[in-house]
Amino acid sequence: MPSTESRPLVVVLGASGFLGAAITAQLAGLAVRLRLVSRTRKLPLPATWSAEVHLADLTEPAAVREAVKGADAIIHLAAHLSDDRSWRAPGSESERLGTGLLDTVVRAVRGRPPVVVFASTVQAAAPPGRALNDYVREKIAAEELLTEATRAGTVRGIALRPATIYGRTPLTGETGRGVVAVMARKAFAGEPITMWHDGTVVRDLVHVSDAARAFVAALDAPEALGGGRWLVGTGRPEPLGEVFRTLADLVAARTGRPPVPVVTVPPPEWADATDFGDVHIDPSPFTAAAGWQPRVPLTEGLSGVVNALAR
Repeated sequence: MPSTESRPLVVVLGASGFLGAAITAQLAGLAVRLRLVSRTRKLPLPATWSAEVHLADLTEPAAVREAVKGADAIIHLAAHLSDDRSWRAPGSESERLGTGLLDTVVRAVRGRPPVVVFASTVQAAAPPGRALNDYVREKIAAEELLTEATRAGTVRGIALRPATIYGRTPLTGETGRGVVAVMARKAFAGEPITMWHDGTVVRDLVHVSDAARAFVAALDAPEALGGGRWLVGTGRPEPLGEVFRTLADLVAARTGRPPVPVVTVPPPEWADATDFGDVHIDPSPFTAAAGWQPRVPLTEGLSGVVNALAR
């Protein structure tokens, strides 16, 4: 076992978020030094864990440079999430936490190129010609910046494109702000689960613990993954109507009430094409390169969300 000082330093940008907390839990058991960076909130770390905790505004270049100083690896999860729609919304802060933050990281690097794993989105793999919202375009721009920095030898960049992430994060017990948690909360409130389509639209749902293991696996395979853009998911698309009906049944089993109905409603004005298209991905290239594969079955993951919300 290497001494503490000789262990590689892994910096997690956005460590207090839904995925960040799950990644932190995975990294805590490894022979690394951890620096956890978030904007306003510290993770509730067990007393036996050792980690540097930085509160920093990552839209400020000086704060970014301090956060990544001396890093052997950087996991970039930071995102602008101030409201329920913020992942869709354009704006200077979204850009500063995407291409702006990556550009600052690249410029701050000194010495041996660190591994940089960037959290992109499965929507970045959309076929040519499909309309993309500002969020997706910003992710793609950040991917391109990372690819260029990798070609230049400044960093060893890896872009991961996770499918729809859901579940319960073990470290905090949180269930996130994604569609699964939102609809489960509606069911607990006795409200109908709503869809903007007929329920046949499919999504690949990957559990947050599996997604976290994918990011950690990427750190160990920079030679195989470096410079690439990799899809992460189960490879098993699920019709959302069936997912929501399963949620309704699981909540009913906890509350003793009849399952809430799953209904179709008109989409809001701010919905876009990505809300109505199917998502099919093939994670086998990432599996082959990184040795990763998902472990959490969908029903088990949905039950975990329901149990967490029930408590």
